[in-house]
Formats: sequence, structure tokens, C-alpha cells
Amino acid sequence: MKSPAKRRHHPPPLWAGLIIALCYGLDSASAASNPSSPDLTSLSLEELANIEISSVSKHAEPLSDAATAIFVITHEDIRRAGVTSIPEALRLAPNLEVAQSNAYGYQISARGFNNSGNKLLVLIDGRAVYTPLHSGVFWDVQDVMLEDIDRIEVISGPGGTLWGSNAVNGVINILTKSAKDTQGALVSVGGGNTETGGAARYGAKLDENTAFRLYAKGFERNETENAKDMSQHDAWRMKQAGFRLDGNYEHDALTVQGDIYDGAENQATFPNGRISGNNVLTRWSRPLANDSSVQVQAYYDHIKRTYPGSYSELRDTWDIDLQHNFKLGEHHDIVWGGGYRSTNDSVNTTTPFFAFVPANNRLSISNVFAQDAWAFSERWKLTVGAKLERNNFTGTEFQPDARLAFKQDEHTLWWAAISRAVRTPSLIDRDFYVFVPGSQLRGGPDFHSEKLTAYELGYRAQPLPKLSLSVSTFYNVYADLRSIDFAPGGTLVVGNQLEGRTWGVETWATYQLTDAWRLSAGYNALRERFRAKAGSNTLGDPTANTGNDPAYQWSLRSSLNLPHDTELDATLRTIGALPNPAVPSYTALDVHVGWHVNKNLELSLAGFNLLDAAHPESGSAASRSEFERSFLVRLTWTH
Repeated sequence: MKSPAKRRHHPPPLWAGLIIALCYGLDSASAASNPSSPDLTSLSLEELANIEISSVSKHAEPLSDAATAIFVITHEDIRRAGVTSIPEALRLAPNLEVAQSNAYGYQISARGFNNSGNKLLVLIDGRAVYTPLHSGVFWDVQDVMLEDIDRIEVISGPGGTLWGSNAVNGVINILTKSAKDTQGALVSVGGGNTETGGAARYGAKLDENTAFRLYAKGFERNETENAKDMSQHDAWRMKQAGFRLDGNYEHDALTVQGDIYDGAENQATFPNGRISGNNVLTRWSRPLANDSSVQVQAYYDHIKRTYPGSYSELRDTWDIDLQHNFKLGEHHDIVWGGGYRSTNDSVNTTTPFFAFVPANNRLSISNVFAQDAWAFSERWKLTVGAKLERNNFTGTEFQPDARLAFKQDEHTLWWAAISRAVRTPSLIDRDFYVFVPGSQLRGGPDFHSEKLTAYELGYRAQPLPKLSLSVSTFYNVYADLRSIDFAPGGTLVVGNQLEGRTWGVETWATYQLTDAWRLSAGYNALRERFRAKAGSNTLGDPTANTGNDPAYQWSLRSSLNLPHDTELDATLRTIGALPNPAVPSYTALDVHVGWHVNKNLELSLAGFNLLDAAHPESGSAASRSEFERSFLVRLTWTH
């Protein structure tokens, strides 16, 4: 246990060095452009605007033409932030809300509903990783080598037409590099006051058309403490290994990749929880005549979670998707396809207080979709599409989308959209039972999908050669949201008796001050209104079952190349207070200093949460963790 005096100390002397380095860098900006220096600006703002993305239309297109609110986290962004996990990397996206709950738990959302976390679809190289247990994401098992990530595409807003259920408020698509781009060896080791870990990767070619890589990694994260400096008994240990093979042949492209992992999470009063799993994915594609193409992707995912004193879950998922892109005439780009997903889920409890009935379920989702991007003039494009998706619980769901884009000039895009998306029921909605003396809560046998109708307006531009800007506004109308309702006989039942509206603005900008110095800023404002339907008998405050989100958040990031192959990055972010349960607002400063000793060796020091000794980010005051100031030293060798 740490003493209060130790936890509430003043910022360390590192501050003085950072301030001196920053001032020196401003006076020496020209020196930082040394050709041997790590080149922050290897991509200009115009080149960044034309990074090819695939999450918006399921085929490659320039970021500047995407009629949606999308932010791209690049490989360099992740490296220069000094973060060690995907959730921490996602803090770089200004259109996401990221709140840590304990050593291994995170709540991540777009446009609200962060306490439920069940309206965001997350993909890793095309593999959807949400759980049918609660329709959210177990972030403790979503991991890759961060050095292998090519980019993370973050869409805020509905994506149900192309991606299906759970793509209600946003889509996160994590894309790793091709094996041909990760040749040679890489070893990275690091440690600090809250975490230690290491990773190794080796890539090579089997022949001139086929490349592969192998990797292994592991880490240990220390337990967190509460406001009274008492241990939360939540230390976390993980190890993981995997491979990727990419072949590019005369007419075909083939990817095969997989991962295996095992870990432990401490519990306060019971033996450690255990998490393990493995997955394998295969993707084949072929270009066809007239700029058309076909792609087939299939994967298998096995997950096992065991928490003594609570529950155990064993889940196997099989998924297959087919997609065909083609042009119709000169003005229509069409993508269509379909898929099938089957999940066998077995959830057994080891406590008399709650259960899943039945314990074993087979869930299936099948879908067909089509989307047409019609460029009816040089400046105007109308994109319309729809998905029909059938699931075990509610039958067929319809998810349409229409987007209108106006390309004012080469650097300016205006867009508007109307969309419908749904969140289909999870096992907690339908099959969950809680037994307490004198009362009972049960899942709703008639629980149906939560629904969203979204209206969006957006603007993306590069008004000056050194300035890029994105502004998005939205108005969301939700129906049939999850509620806890009184039922005859004194029981409680999961129902759909809540409705509401949210609205807000998301904006971010990047300014290139000099060849060596780039500033980025982001601001989000969110307003929420929820209520029980007229005549319903819903229990408690609607806000407690829906949104517990900050009304605002903003961030400012500085990336600076210094002389002598050194780089300095700093991120300042403020997150507004949470209403229910109440969590105070906080401001955090993260700083990363990197030194490229030579072309093969990099030494870095990162500091996180430098402005205070500790602060909470989520949860009730009686049980929440506080996250302390932390430091991490890392050494990375490549060959």
C-alpha cells in the first residue's frame, strides 16, 4: 500500500527537462529537419487527407472523400504517444470517449452510452470482436503488437448498412500491416512503476510473392488503488503469440493470420480469473475486369473466461462474409454481399445469486447488403444502401443509409446523412436472472432491438496549406432502449421502455507550424435527454440505465522533432464530469520523449497523468479505482 504522501506528490523534476527541451526545440526548429532525424512530416497534411481508408464504403477511398465523421490514428501517432495497449491508443481519437475502470477494464464509446458500451462495433483486421454476452467488447483480450498496426479508422456515427448489428454509434476498425511490410526482426522491452512488458517479432519471405511474420508478447500490469490508497486487487498478466501470412499472386491475394493468448486477472476475494483464447482468419480477394473485385473472408474465434465465485463462459464463433465491388456505367460504384455468423455460447455461474437460463445458446446472424455510390455530377455524390439482417431473437432487421456529399473544391467536402441502425438483443437482455431475497430480476423474453435514427451534417477541409479541419454535428433519436421494469408478482424484467435523444458536435484540426512541429486539437460537446415511455412502469432514473457521459471533452497534442534524432510529443486532455454515478472532471497530461540512438535502436521515456497524483475515470465512489501518475522506459531494436 502506498502512503497518501507518496501518492500526492508534486510533479517530478522531469518537468524542468521537458520545458527546457520544448523551448530549445522552438529555437531550433530548422535543425530538427536534419535528414537523419525521425521525420514527423514524411506525410504532408494533403497526403494525410488522402490516406486510403476502407471502413466507410468497404473499399479503398481517400479520407478526404469520405462522407462521414472519421478520424484515422496512424502508426506514427501510436509510436509517438508511447502507449502500450489498444485502449490507450484510442485516446488519440478525438471522437471517442475512453474511460478506464480498473487495471484491465475500459469503457469506450462514441456519441454517448459509455456506461453500457454496447453500441460500438470493433473490428481487428475484419474480425468483429463484440461479445453476444452483453453486446460490448472485452477490451482485456483485444490485443496486437502495436508496432504492427498500420492504422486505426474510427467512425463516429452509424455503420449498420455495411457492418450490421452493434454499429449504432460508431465503428472502430484496427488494421495491421501486411507481412511484407514487417520484414526482419524487432524486439521491444519496457518497464515502469505500473507496468512491465516486452514483445518480439520476426518477418521473412517464403518466396518472391509470399511473406510471413511471427510475434510473441507479454506484460504485467500492477494493481490499482482506490481513493483511500487501498489495493483493488486487480493486477493483470497476459501473454500472446501469433502469425500472419500474405501472398500476392498473379490474380489473387491471400491473407492467413491467427493469435493465441492466455492471462490472469486478480480478484479481491476469490482466486484469479483466467482468460484464454485463439482465433484464425483467412481472406482471399481477386481483382476482376473493369475495376471490380471479389473478396471472401472467414474466421473462427474461441474464447474462455473463468471467474471463480462469479461465472465462466466458453464461446466459439464461426463467421463468413462475401463481398463484390463493381462499376455500373461511368457513375455508379456498387458494393454488395452477405454473410453468416454462428456462435455457440455456454455461460455457467458459480454463485446462487444470478444465472443465465438456458446456460447454453446457439446464436446466428445472417445478412445481405448493397450500397450504390452515384456520382451524378463532378461535385455531387449520393450514396444509398441497406442491410437486411436476421437474428435468432428478433427476426429480420432493416438498416438503411443515405449520404449526400458535395465536393466544393479539391480541398473542401460538405456532407449530410440519414441512417437507421439497431442493437440486437444480447444474452443479458434475454436470458439473465438475478435472485435476491424478496425480489427477482429476469431477462425479457420479448426484448427486442434498440433502434437509432441518426441525422448528420459534416464539413471536412484544408482551408490553408498548413491547416486541416473537420466538423460534424449529429442529432440521434433512440427508441426501445433497455429498461428495468416492474412486472406482476413483484419481479423485475428487462424491457424496452426507454427512449431519448442526443445531439452534439465533434471537431478536430491539425496545424503544421513548421516542418518539425505539428499541433492537433479536438473538441466534443454532447447533450442527452432520456425518458421512460408514457404509461410505462420503469424502475429508477432513466439516465442510470442509458448515458453517463461527459458533456464535453477537449484535447491538444503537440508533436515536435528536436535536434540529434530526438522527438517530443505531449497530449493535454480534459474530460468533463460524469453525472450518474458522479465522477469529477479531470485534466491529464501525457508526454513522450524518444531518441533514435541509431537507425536500429530507439530509447523512449513516457509519462502519463502527469498533472495529478491520481484520479478516477469511471465508477461509483465506493468501489472505483484511481489512476496514478506513471512512467515507462522502453527500448526498441529493429534489424
